[in-house]
Amino acid sequence: MSGMPFGWTLQASGGDVAPGQRLPWPQTIAMGMQHVVAMFGSTALAPILMGFDPNTAIFFSGLGTLLFFFITGGRLPSYLGSSFAFIAVVIAASHYAGSGPNANIGVALCGIFAAGVLYLMIGLVVRRAGVAWIERLMPPAVTGAIVAAIGLNLAPVAMQSVGKGGFGTAIALLTVVAVALVAVKGSGIARRLPILIGAACGYGCYWLGANLLHLAKPIDLAGVAAAPWFGLPHFTAPRFDVSAIVLIAPICVILVAENLGHIKALAAMTGRDFDPLIGRAFMADGLATMISALGGGTGVTTYAENIGVMAVTKVYSTLLFVVAACFALLLGLSPKFGALILTLPVPVIGGLAVVVFGLIAATGGRIWVVHRVDFSDPRNLVVAAVTLTAGAGNLTLGVGHFSVGGIGTATFGAILLNLLLQRRTEHEASATAEAADAP
Repeated sequence: MSGMPFGWTLQASGGDVAPGQRLPWPQTIAMGMQHVVAMFGSTALAPILMGFDPNTAIFFSGLGTLLFFFITGGRLPSYLGSSFAFIAVVIAASHYAGSGPNANIGVALCGIFAAGVLYLMIGLVVRRAGVAWIERLMPPAVTGAIVAAIGLNLAPVAMQSVGKGGFGTAIALLTVVAVALVAVKGSGIARRLPILIGAACGYGCYWLGANLLHLAKPIDLAGVAAAPWFGLPHFTAPRFDVSAIVLIAPICVILVAENLGHIKALAAMTGRDFDPLIGRAFMADGLATMISALGGGTGVTTYAENIGVMAVTKVYSTLLFVVAACFALLLGLSPKFGALILTLPVPVIGGLAVVVFGLIAATGGRIWVVHRVDFSDPRNLVVAAVTLTAGAGNLTLGVGHFSVGGIGTATFGAILLNLLLQRRTEHEASATAEAADAP
């Protein structure tokens, strides 16, 4: 960046806008708001699926983004939003029923905080030792399998919300179709907002069927009318629980892989070397997750939606994310806005969950394709097979008084199995080479 650490040079001549540059203020504000819209659908949906307060989650996403900005020296354009990687383990740890506020949110927050601590420690190690050890520990074959297993593990949660027929199921399926049509056939900014637009379509159809035709329980807006325009989010403190820590903390492995992939994508788009900032980025994400958990928010991660917006606009100014974070903080400070989000009908949430959880699983496959994972290699094939089965089948292992659910067993199993087979392969290759050299 030019001049001061947080100074931006004006770029008004057209072309790409680098991280250390900025557009004129009206455009900067408008594009910052666009990044808020891009992250909003997922960042609001994730807390609802876990029974968290969406206002609180959005507030801490803004706070976490500002923290990320300062820790990375204002050099890495990223937004931190609610991570979907936590959904399955939070539901399992808190025994969440699937609708309404989560009565055991404190237990889940304890596990999320522990994941943030572990993530922060990984960041500290990366700053000193570099990132090569992570790439060896979690090659694309492993990260793809883990991400896909998370999506498959969440599938039953989505099916519970969709229902077993009738008006609710019809609304859920209509929401799925709306999201798909916008994602595939939408144009411009609309194509970047399929979750938000799909939710609006499902909400409108449910309103017509339930409130006007009385086919289901109507949407009650009394809470929205009564809620004040401005006020503090609903903060909740963690409640110590060792089982939740054991179950949720390993999710930091997913956040590491996700963040690393996003930074590499940014480097490719901007033509800059962001590797020296990877350790700082991990530390910032971990610290932001810890702070969020201390106040009742979700675990956070860098967002592919915002990276997609940058890819389309070619504007990588980090100032946009300061603006976006400030807007998110304002949204988090509006109880009326949060009350409106909470009126989202269960079938609409179910339809969104079908798409989002399926996309998580498909993203695992995309990792394999992008990195050209060789499945003719028996090691990659076995690691993927075991991980997917453990995750989809929710393989639970008891360790003393604790139990590790499907996401935990899939994560640890993939890493350990890959290391075991990798070392065996290397040992056999060494033995073969020695035999060939022998007289």
